[in-house]
Amino acid sequence: MTPRVLVDAAAVPADRGALIRYVDGLVAALERAGADLAVACQRADAERYAALAPSARVLSGPPGISHRDARLVWEQTGVPLLARQVGAQVIHAPCYSMPLRSGLPTVVTVHDVTWFTEPLQHSTVKASFFRSATRTATRHASRLIVPSKATRDELVRVLDADPTRIDVAYHGVDPLLFHPPSPAETKRAADRLGLHGTPYVAFLGPMEPRKNLPNLIRGFVRAVRDLPSPPALVLAGGVPDAEVEAAVAEVPSKVRVICPGYLAFADLSGFLGGALVAAFPSRGEGFGLPVLEAMACGAPVLTTHRASLPEVGGDAVAYTEPDEAGIAGALGALLSSPERRRVLSEAGPARAGEFTWDASAEAHLVSYQRALEH
Repeated sequence: MTPRVLVDAAAVPADRGALIRYVDGLVAALERAGADLAVACQRADAERYAALAPSARVLSGPPGISHRDARLVWEQTGVPLLARQVGAQVIHAPCYSMPLRSGLPTVVTVHDVTWFTEPLQHSTVKASFFRSATRTATRHASRLIVPSKATRDELVRVLDADPTRIDVAYHGVDPLLFHPPSPAETKRAADRLGLHGTPYVAFLGPMEPRKNLPNLIRGFVRAVRDLPSPPALVLAGGVPDAEVEAAVAEVPSKVRVICPGYLAFADLSGFLGGALVAAFPSRGEGFGLPVLEAMACGAPVLTTHRASLPEVGGDAVAYTEPDEAGIAGALGALLSSPERRRVLSEAGPARAGEFTWDASAEAHLVSYQRALEH
């Protein structure tokens, strides 16, 4: 008999990025596994979680918790109250921070430790908050869940965390959302971006410093500037910061860089699967969900050897150093080799198929049981 678990999904941000795909994928898989589940969430998300987990009790918090400060206060008071109301035996906090006086075993997901290892790649305020939350979780959580062995090892190295209290649960990929696209899906996504048949290199994710976008932009320009008809570079999934804008401003007029912001979920497989290359030259990831999702769409993927990324990509992706010259050389080699791109395109979906939300849910259930027992 699995314990009754309250998943605190109220921390899911409005941008609907990788965190929401983790929580949504996990909740749906826990439902399929027959978990005894309750979900706490923001009011705007209640209907979605009720559809994802029809057997779960879905409980929405007060309206004000859409703001982080209010949510953190509610996390300490409202979440334990809801847990008692539903008779939960374990609380799962899926995004670093946790209630400290719930009186229940608490499992916390720590997604990465780049707040410590790459502090300059984050804003000062953000890095300070997540360092504090991670230290607190390391000291007080019953169990820690991490999405890769690399993250586990870094957590042990950086914070001297007890490895016997850390469980690895890889993320999965939603095959309904991320799959090799049909020609119609590819055309629709490209047309909505105004490409209309122009080949392109794709990036999908938040435009934060560790994603290394200035080097990607400059490396891309070096790789394509001498081509008679260069492909475009499409940076989707966020709002450019000042460094990205400065790098875009340097791009010569014959090279096209597009920053369309967030894309509709329905266009993601067409966008990724239709790219010549999906490029993710990150300086560090706790897991690297966009790499997995691009592989599932059949995109030839270029990423780095940093942190967990080789754990995810294996031999099904190409690798580069994160500097401008490395990206220019590796990307140029891929763009000039249709055969290499074909091999990676065929290898990606098979590799991605090894990562499922059902397997992730099983690993989470084991962690919940360990929290309850110990």
